[in-house]
Amino acid sequence: MSARARRIESVVDAVGDTPMMRLRRVARHVPDVEVWVKLEFANPGGSVKDRPALRMNRDALSDGRLTRDKILIDSTSGNTGVAYSLYGAALGVRVRLVMPSNVSKARKDIARSFGTEIIFSDPMEGSDGAIHVARELVAKDPEKYFYPDQYSNPSNWRAHYDGTGREILEAVGDRLTHFVTGLGTTGTMMGCTRRIKEQPRPVECVAVEPSDALHGLEGLKHLESSLVPPIYDAHVPDRILRVKTEDGWDMSDRLAREEGLHVGHSSGANVFAALQIAEDAQRSGRGGCVVTIACDR
Repeated sequence: MSARARRIESVVDAVGDTPMMRLRRVARHVPDVEVWVKLEFANPGGSVKDRPALRMNRDALSDGRLTRDKILIDSTSGNTGVAYSLYGAALGVRVRLVMPSNVSKARKDIARSFGTEIIFSDPMEGSDGAIHVARELVAKDPEKYFYPDQYSNPSNWRAHYDGTGREILEAVGDRLTHFVTGLGTTGTMMGCTRRIKEQPRPVECVAVEPSDALHGLEGLKHLESSLVPPIYDAHVPDRILRVKTEDGWDMSDRLAREEGLHVGHSSGANVFAALQIAEDAQRSGRGGCVVTIACDR
């Protein structure tokens, strides 16, 4: 039985309703626990950041904070910038991004292909340096810009409350025992967890962050050594699980070889953490259902 293809009016209508895939091979040692990964790279821009970028655009257009004579400006390490660029083009919004200069060439080229202008910040200062540059530019000419500030904007986590979290519950229902995702802007954790916690069955929601300040898990924040996003509420996750860079990288390699999933290192860290939780559930004899996020390719 085949599903009828969706017909859409614009690329913005293709965001969300991403598939969930059960991990069979990397999770074969935990047969009593379901381990699922939500494939957010299936969004048009190729990442989980499509959801908040589109929501921040739409909410600001609807309430007048963003008008056609303003330029959307924000800091990004890559995925949100691609999403801003794509949906800016689709919605007729000019986009200017501040990125660390060591962001991958592919992300720079993709953003520019949509007509986006890029301003580079010091690569040694990472995403926090890009935030400072963006804020300085807006302070100098506030009438010129709309600054969504993905780290402070409640539309970020609400995109996941209304979308990602709802879709997870629809897919696995009351079988869900654990939700696991990394902390970057923290929007995915904040929005999904708030939605998941509204249903009556207890679900443990676990945040993932790098184990060290100097790490190689692009897109994730080591909160103790970083600017903490204002949308982050430490009371929302039930606990934090720290993952080493090499464990995230190794899991990305395994997912490609064993599951046919070519995903980034933050996704590898998410799956590594999800499997640790599944192993604990397997040992306890409780079984369970663990869901995590494949953030991008």
